Amino acid sequence: MDSLLKLDRCTIRFGGLTAVANFTMEVGRRELVGLIGPNGAGKTTVFNMVTGVYPPTDGHVLLGGEPLNGLKPYAITGKGIARTFQNIRLFISLSVLDNVKAAFNLHLKHGPMHALTRGRAFLREEHEIENRTLELLKIFNLDRYRDAMCRSLPYGDQRRLEIVRALATQPKLLLLDEPAAGMTPTEKSNLMRLIEFVQETFDISVLLVEHDMRVVMGICKRIYVLDHGIKIAEGTPEEIRRDPNVIEAYLGEGPSEAAPQTGEM
Repeated sequence: MDSLLKLDRCTIRFGGLTAVANFTMEVGRRELVGLIGPNGAGKTTVFNMVTGVYPPTDGHVLLGGEPLNGLKPYAITGKGIARTFQNIRLFISLSVLDNVKAAFNLHLKHGPMHALTRGRAFLREEHEIENRTLELLKIFNLDRYRDAMCRSLPYGDQRRLEIVRALATQPKLLLLDEPAAGMTPTEKSNLMRLIEFVQETFDISVLLVEHDMRVVMGICKRIYVLDHGIKIAEGTPEEIRRDPNVIEAYLGEGPSEAAPQTGEM
């Protein structure tokens, strides 16, 4: 595998509590991978380790072979990792256009003096950022909302806007934390197509945390399973569906019981 992200025996402790223990995972370039587990399994904690919110107590996080341990979240974003959140975190006081433009600022070329003097370099780059923002919004059919306050958008469109804003940071790896939360079945079907579209169109890797097994099994090529902070399985969707440890972790049943098929797990 041509590995992009690698977690090498990562452990994170909060006082006497071990949230994730000796966790190893790889995400290949241009791969769509799922990370699942019961509530409290440690999935979001893994995301927080990858993005620098919580540094691992032990182990290493690497992106393209480069260690990320000790870097601040903004520096890790600059290296090429973007994320969305389980609870939508848009800038509610900004317009749709400005929410995305704010993300493009990560890679600004002009400095503070250019902004203060509003010289040619500043104006040229601002014009370029606005054009690129409108192009992204148009791809996701959000350009009609460009001047609307983001809190006025329907829930599904707010989710899409959060993905657009993440893409504006020009990531190599996109982390999606429960993107289907609160969505209707129709919205979830649209989301599945959207994630596949993003992964293919922008030629990036995607790591997906999601409770809805129809979404995970429908689009992910490989899946990791956490339970109480420990990896209990990894493999293809079919292998995960039939894995006795996964069945027991989700349903509290022995391996002789029938495996779950689709829906919430």
